[in-house]
Amino acid sequence: MALTAEEVRHIATLARVAVSPEEVERLRVQLSGILEHFQVLNDIDTSNVPPTAQALDLHSVQRPDEVQPSLPRAEALRNAPRTEDGYIRVRAVLD
Repeated sequence: MALTAEEVRHIATLARVAVSPEEVERLRVQLSGILEHFQVLNDIDTSNVPPTAQALDLHSVQRPDEVQPSLPRAEALRNAPRTEDGYIRVRAVLD
């Protein structure tokens, strides 16, 4: 499908791109080539190909969620720089 210079200028206007007359001709040739590639794809018979949302089968990569004993409080607080009443003490964020 060959584009006209007017169509290229219209596309440039829609894209809000300023193009010179030399660029219009260069873009006309390039965009027409791109559209020809899409036409080749449109000509492929896909009537026997089922529609797919994914090219590959989906599977979970996460392990199953299993209940496990938690870390004892004393051990969790051991590396904290400051603790108070069994909690980690941090500086105030808001005044």
